[in-house]
Amino acid sequence: MATRVYTLTEARKALPRVRRLMGEVQSARAEILRLRPEAWPALRKAAGNGGNVAAGQLIAHFARLEAGVKGIGQLGVLVKDPDSGLVDFLARRRGKEVYICWRYGEDELAYWHDIQSGFAGRQMIRDADFEE
Repeated sequence: MATRVYTLTEARKALPRVRRLMGEVQSARAEILRLRPEAWPALRKAAGNGGNVAAGQLIAHFARLEAGVKGIGQLGVLVKDPDSGLVDFLARRRGKEVYICWRYGEDELAYWHDIQSGFAGRQMIRDADFEE
């Protein structure tokens, strides 16, 4: 899906849905990591004998993770790092394209950064600087 240009108001309205979808991604990720040590041998065995419960669980969690990432992408929001739950909303600040940056666990949209600077360049949002 194409990246959408959000106003700050639109991004704030979309955040609850992004938060819910990223919660699914994080939950699925945690289960994948929990199952991985026991699932890897099961996956190898499953290749030879046609199936395994742990392998089936792992596949279901991968499907949940994928659905969450795709759901966020369908909103036109970029998933930058599914491990930390980092997403970017493309926006305009003072006539220039920037990213409004949010990471899973943050209460609200509070940061933005230049497209080239990435997470390390995050700065606090001042509402007046963003185009509506």
